[in-house]
Amino acid sequence: MHYSIQHVTRFRYDAPIRESVMQVVMQPKSEGAQRLTTFQLSTRPRANLQAYTDHFGNAVYHFSVPGTHTELVIEADSTVEVGPLIPAPEWVEPDVWQALASPEFQAEHFDLLRPTALTRPSAAFEEFMRDRNLSRSGDPMTALRRLCRAVYDSFAYVPGPSDIDADIDATLDRRQGNNQDLAHIMLTAARQWGIPARFVSGYIYTRRDTGDRSDPEAAHAWIEAHIPGHGWTGFDPTNNVAVNERHIRVAIGRDHHDVPPTRGVFKGAANSELSAAVHVAPAQAPKRREEFLRVVRPMGQSPRPGMAQPVHADQQQ
Repeated sequence: MHYSIQHVTRFRYDAPIRESVMQVVMQPKSEGAQRLTTFQLSTRPRANLQAYTDHFGNAVYHFSVPGTHTELVIEADSTVEVGPLIPAPEWVEPDVWQALASPEFQAEHFDLLRPTALTRPSAAFEEFMRDRNLSRSGDPMTALRRLCRAVYDSFAYVPGPSDIDADIDATLDRRQGNNQDLAHIMLTAARQWGIPARFVSGYIYTRRDTGDRSDPEAAHAWIEAHIPGHGWTGFDPTNNVAVNERHIRVAIGRDHHDVPPTRGVFKGAANSELSAAVHVAPAQAPKRREEFLRVVRPMGQSPRPGMAQPVHADQQQ
């Protein structure tokens, strides 16, 4: 499936500011079943973009706007191809818990087993786990599927940005949250069970018949858990689905702190307003280079055998 993605972010300020410095993480990944075909990032005011790849393998862009301004617009345009994913099994052997507990496996995934500021277990979290009867019973895959369903059933989905510093207790107290908040709840439980888990930011293509409750005009987030023998498996607790070809991966991290779409600072005394819009739509497959070719000299007009072959041929039409 081919998709086009437009992601526009606008910052407005009620007084002139200067020396804006911004980090942007909006470029979809090109790995596995997903292939990035085009990507363009632009800003108003215009800025020189610098890019690098972070230690998670994410594409990160930096830019600065030194002059005074009262508005900053960032627009990312992408086209992506997502192929069919190999579906994860409904269950795995219970002895996979032993593989997860091996010192070698835990050392390899150390960073994705540790709690973070946004995924730290608490008394409220332990109460939620007991009330929903969530534990390491059965096998890891079945436990994760039950966990995904429990998060979906227990928390109302509320679109819109969340407090970037809000921990899971805020979500547990309100019994509602956006896709980032629900992903953090699932990350907390998976890591507590000894399953390496990572936060995934990206997009999702929704249609009327999909039954998704996520906002089709916003970025999306879900988790991936590492199951020995099966690799990274995606779970979307906002929609209670296994990650599929409608999910478009942008970045991975320990939690949302690692991969917000934008992060920045500026100089000046001003209040700011943030607006954002995302549009994901099916796209036509881009033409291969060979499909653009047309014959400019038929085979019958080729030089006769034995004659010198021309090095250059006139292609002007």
